[in-house]
Amino acid sequence: MSPNSQSAQNGNAKNTPNQKNGLNNFFCTFATQTARWSGSSITFCVAVGVILVWAVTGPLFKFSDTWQLVINTGTTIVTFLMVFLIQNTQNRDSEALHLKIDELIRATKGAQNALIDLEDLTQEELDAFKEKFTQLAQNGRGSNASTQEIIEQALEESVDPETLDEAHQEREASRQQKQQPVSSASGNK
Repeated sequence: MSPNSQSAQNGNAKNTPNQKNGLNNFFCTFATQTARWSGSSITFCVAVGVILVWAVTGPLFKFSDTWQLVINTGTTIVTFLMVFLIQNTQNRDSEALHLKIDELIRATKGAQNALIDLEDLTQEELDAFKEKFTQLAQNGRGSNASTQEIIEQALEESVDPETLDEAHQEREASRQQKQQPVSSASGNK
């Protein structure tokens, strides 16, 4: 008998990785569908309709505090919940976009792999990259240098490529170590 089935029989069931992933998958699906629904024109029309109904009922309720509290409470609750749902959707979209761009950089011949995972650099490192690229863009506008030459020059001047490649390899190893327990736990059923 497995440890999970023993604890479930004893009433001491804890969230297993599969249960956790199921809840996370449900929330991701719910967040995505809610974000799509909330961004639709029908939802906007419904919201305008609710506000119009609320405004029209004002004289009926003599513009009382309770009448005002209804709209204030409703909008506050909706706004509070939507912040988390939309943020979840934006985080996943952003991560997917980063992965796609990283793959394009990796697969493009002549591209600098040092640019992969820039989002993991410190703000100071990003500022240094930005400054070098800004300077090179300004210099390049007055020269006949190709974009590729400008990028290569920026990378050579701003950061030692070996150091950046080592940092990238360390981040990859760290990321794989973090994912490894999840992969091995989901494989043990």
